[in-house]
Amino acid sequence: MPDSLTQPMDAGRRNTRVEALKREVESHVRYTLARNLASATPRDVYMATAWTVRDRLAERWAATNARYEQSDVKRVYYLSLEFLIGRTLGNALINLGYSGAADEALQELGYEMEELQEGEPDAGLGNGGLGRLAACYLDSMATLELPGMGYGIRYEHGIFRQAVDERGRQVEKPDNWLKDGNPWEIARPDRTYTVQFYGRAEPRRDAAGRLHYHWVDTKDVQAMAFDTPVPGYCNNTVNTLRLWAARATEEFDLEGFIRGNYIAAVEAKTQTETISKVLYPPDDTGAGKELRLKQQFFFVSATLQDIIKRYKTERSSFGDFPDKVQIQLNDTHPAVAIPELMRLLMDEDGMEWDVAFDIARRTFAYTNHTVLPEALETWGLDLFGRLLPRHLELIREIDRRFRDRVSEKFPGDAAREERMAIVANGQVRMAHLAIVGSHTTNGVAALHTEILKDRIFREFAELWPDRFTSVTNGITQRRWMLKANPEMSGLITEALGSERWVTELELLRGLEPFADDASFRERWMTVKARNRARLATIVHEITGVAIAPGTMMDVQVKRMHEYKRQLLNALRCVDTYLELLDSPERDIPVRAVLFGGKAAPTYWSAKLIIQLTNAIARHVNADPVAGRKLRVAFLPDYRVSLAERIFPGSDLSEQISTAGFEASGTGNMKFALNGALTIGTLDGANVEIAENVGLDNIFIFGMTADEVEARRVAGYNPRAEYEASPRLRRVLDFVASGMLSPEDPGLFRPVVEHLLTADEFMVLADFDAFLDAQATVDLAWADQHAWTRKAILNVARCGFFSSDRSVRDYAKRIWKL
Repeated sequence: MPDSLTQPMDAGRRNTRVEALKREVESHVRYTLARNLASATPRDVYMATAWTVRDRLAERWAATNARYEQSDVKRVYYLSLEFLIGRTLGNALINLGYSGAADEALQELGYEMEELQEGEPDAGLGNGGLGRLAACYLDSMATLELPGMGYGIRYEHGIFRQAVDERGRQVEKPDNWLKDGNPWEIARPDRTYTVQFYGRAEPRRDAAGRLHYHWVDTKDVQAMAFDTPVPGYCNNTVNTLRLWAARATEEFDLEGFIRGNYIAAVEAKTQTETISKVLYPPDDTGAGKELRLKQQFFFVSATLQDIIKRYKTERSSFGDFPDKVQIQLNDTHPAVAIPELMRLLMDEDGMEWDVAFDIARRTFAYTNHTVLPEALETWGLDLFGRLLPRHLELIREIDRRFRDRVSEKFPGDAAREERMAIVANGQVRMAHLAIVGSHTTNGVAALHTEILKDRIFREFAELWPDRFTSVTNGITQRRWMLKANPEMSGLITEALGSERWVTELELLRGLEPFADDASFRERWMTVKARNRARLATIVHEITGVAIAPGTMMDVQVKRMHEYKRQLLNALRCVDTYLELLDSPERDIPVRAVLFGGKAAPTYWSAKLIIQLTNAIARHVNADPVAGRKLRVAFLPDYRVSLAERIFPGSDLSEQISTAGFEASGTGNMKFALNGALTIGTLDGANVEIAENVGLDNIFIFGMTADEVEARRVAGYNPRAEYEASPRLRRVLDFVASGMLSPEDPGLFRPVVEHLLTADEFMVLADFDAFLDAQATVDLAWADQHAWTRKAILNVARCGFFSSDRSVRDYAKRIWKL
C-alpha cells in the first residue's frame, strides 16, 4: 500500500518523495506566486502545496478521461444542486497515498500541515446530508474506478457562515469561499454553453410538413465549466466534478456605455451572473423563487448540452443513448432535466415524441430524499411558464399522456388521476415528473422506501411496482475514518493486519473478536480518551465552555429542523438541570451535551430553538451545582471540517428524529463508524444500524413510524401528554417562566405554546421514553469496559454503511454498468 496514514513505506522511496514534494512546493512559490519561501505567507504555501498535489493528479486525470473515451464506456452523470465538499487538500493527499510524505516535506520547509489546512476554506456548496452524500458518492465512484462525473453549480457564496450573538441568536455571514482563489479547479472556457430563459415557443413546419418548435426571443446566459479532480483511493482513476458558473452573453451594452450610461450598460451582466452567486436564495419572495428555478434549469441545461456534445463525438445517432448515458437525479432539484432532454431531442434533433420520451425515461433515474410534503418541490404555473415556456408545454403533454395511462389502468377513478397528475391545482409537481420520467425511483433507506411505496407515492408504486427500489445511503470511510480519525485507523489496521478495510469496509467484521480482548479495549479507550480531549479543547476554544477529562461527549450535530428534534434534546437538558438542583449528589455520569447545526435564514422556529439551546447552556454552565455534572454548548458554524473533528471524540450520537420523517441520515453512520453509540428512534437508517450492530449495542426509544402515523390519524393531543407527565410539565413550565431569558421573559413562551397546541413532530409524546433511554445510557457508561465493547462492535458492524456499497448497489441495480 502507498504512503498511507496507517502503514510505513520504504524509507528510500519516502525520502525521494519528500524531496520531490519540497522542490515542487518551492517551485510554485517561486514561479507561480513570484515569491520565495522567506517572504511567502502561510496562504502562499498552502496554495503552492495544493497546486503541487493537483499537478500529481493531472496526469492520472487526463489518462482516466482518455481511457473512458477509448473504451467507449457507459457513463454515469450525477446531477446535484448541492455538493458539500469541505476541504480538499487532506482528502486528496490520502487518496494519492502522500499524507506522510507531505507532512514531512512541509515540516522541513518550516510549516505544519495542520496549520496550512486550517487556512483552506470549506467548499460549502450544500446545506447538509444531501450535498455531503453527493461528495461521498463521487469519492466512491472514483475509488471503484467507475466512469462517473458530478455536475452542479459553482456558487460564489456557499452555505452561510454561522455566528452566535450575545443573546444566543444565529447570525448569518456571507461565505465567499472563492475570494482568495481556488487552487483545485480548472476553468474550461471551451466548455461554455448558452442557456435560454423566458421568450416563447414558436411553431413552425418543415418542408415535409412536420411541426417543430423554436424557442425564440429569449434572454440568454452563458454557463462556463470549472472542473475539480476527484481521485480514487490509491489507484490511477481521477474522475471529474464539473461546476457551472453563470456569465453574461455580452460583457456590457457597448452602445449604452458610449452614451455614458455605464450603470445601465453593466446591469444586465450583473443580474445574469447572480444565478451562480449564492446557494439557496431565500424563497419566501417571488424573486427568490424565480432565482431558485433559474438555478435548477441553468445547471441541467448546460449539463445536458455537455453530455450530448460528449456523446456526439463518439457516434452520429441517439440510438444507444441510454446504453451509454445514465443520469441520476439527486432529489427533485434537477428534475427539469427531463423536459429539457425532450426539448433537445425533439426541437434540436427533430426526434418524434415517442422515441424521445422513451430515450429520456431510460436515461434518468431519481433518488428521493424526503417524506416531508413541503419538501416535495412544486412550481406555480405562471412562474414556470414565464421562465420556461417550452418546457411547460412539454410537461403538459407528458402529463396528458400519463393521465391517459392512469385512466386506462384505473378506469373511472378521476380522483386518483388528479392525485397522481404532474400538473394540478395550478402547480407543476416535480416529484411526480421525476417518477414518470425515470426508469427507477429509489429511497435512501429501507424504512424510507417502504414509506414512499406505502404512503407518499403509493399509487405510483401500484402502477409501476418494479420501478421502486431502495439503496441505503453510505459514507466514505476514507474521509470519515482514515482522515478524521488517524489514531483509531492505525489501531484498526494493526488489529486486522491489513489496510484493505479502507476499500472493503466489510472487513471491519474482523474486529469482533477484539471486543472481548481486555488489552485491546484498554488501547481503544486510550485512543478514545485522546480524541475526547481534543474535542474538549475545540469546544473550549470555540465557546469558552470548559469540559473536564472523562466527561461523556453527548452530541447532536445536524441541520436544524423541527423534525430532527433538537428541541427534545434541549428539553432533556432542562430536565437534567432541574433534577440536579433537587438532588445535587445524584450518582450520574458527567456529561457534555453538544449541539451544532444551521437553521435556514427564514426558518424562524429553528432559529428560536438555537437561541433556546444557547440560553440553556448559559444558565446550566453558570450554575455552581448543576454545572459540575452537566455542561451544555452550541458549536456555531457546523461544517464538514468541524464535523471531522467532532465525530472521533463523541461518545453518544443523538439520532432522535420523529420516526417516519428522516429519510436516512448519514451523520448516524459517521458517529457509529467512529465508535459512538447511538441513542435514537427507529427512523431512517437507524433501523438498519440497529439491525447491523445489534439491539444490545444501541439505545432505541420512542414510537415507531406506524405508531406516529396512528397517533396522528387518531388526533394527537399534546396537552394530554403535558398533563400526564410531571417531569414534562415541570420542564415546560420552567421554559415558559422566563428564567432562561430574564431580559425578555416571554421570549420562549411561543415554543411552549406551540408544543402544547400543535407539536407536529410529537416531541411531548416521546419525552418520557427519551428520559428512560438516557437513564439506560447512564447505567451503561458506568461500566467503561462494557461500553467500549459495544463501541468496538458498532465499528466492526458498520461495513454495510460504506458509500462504496451504496454506489455498487446503484451501479448494479439502477445504472446497469
